[in-house]
Amino acid sequence: MKITLIPSGHADAGGTPHQYLTSYLINERVAVDAGSIGFWHGPAEQAAIRHIFLSHSHIDHVASLPIFLENIAGLKPTPVTLHASEAVQQSLRLDLFNDRVWPNFLELTIDEKPLLTLETLQSGQCVTVEGLRITAVAVDHAVPTLGFIIEDEAAAVVIASDTGPTNEIWTRANRTANLKAVFLEASFPDDLASLAQWTKHLTPAGFVGEMQKLAQPARFIAVHVKAQFRERVRQELRAHRLANLEIAQFGVAYEF
Repeated sequence: MKITLIPSGHADAGGTPHQYLTSYLINERVAVDAGSIGFWHGPAEQAAIRHIFLSHSHIDHVASLPIFLENIAGLKPTPVTLHASEAVQQSLRLDLFNDRVWPNFLELTIDEKPLLTLETLQSGQCVTVEGLRITAVAVDHAVPTLGFIIEDEAAAVVIASDTGPTNEIWTRANRTANLKAVFLEASFPDDLASLAQWTKHLTPAGFVGEMQKLAQPARFIAVHVKAQFRERVRQELRAHRLANLEIAQFGVAYEF
């Protein structure tokens, strides 16, 4: 399994890369979230993506979806499939593809063929696409949000998405064979724990607390670090001196 965290920001003057939007590309064919897929490479490469799984409706996870759909229109004989909860689909209709912010691409057809197919996703549901088994699991964020357990024949990974302290995804992860890695957020530094609690995100201390809920060994890869606090969060995570904890790299493929 190959997973690339798609970049969405340039490095600052000191060479530190920032990340503003969230998208994971899996085996070139499946994306988790659409924050930056529409800004990644060219239309032909984007059109290779055949399935998109949306975790939730926040803009950093859906920002490039309209551009992506425009870029790939007519490039493939079959529509891309968008997997999302009812709550996310409702937000897309009312808040994004509402003919004000963007045309209603959810209903668009080209030569009488739909641009995309919508599939409703529920917590606990397992979907098999492109040789992957993807299980959606509700996590605890400010809006209805799904994390994902992604498996192939050789490995499994968890993409927990945006969340505060949560439990069900760890219960399921502990029952998952061949678990190799967890992509887990660490949004704010520890001295902003009250903000993290209010917005239902994690600090480094909260990140480590979630790590302890997993009873089997796995790499923990810190993602979703807010750009303003990146260096502070990095330092606080590294201060825990955990061998299986690392900071995500963007634009390079993780292979499991």
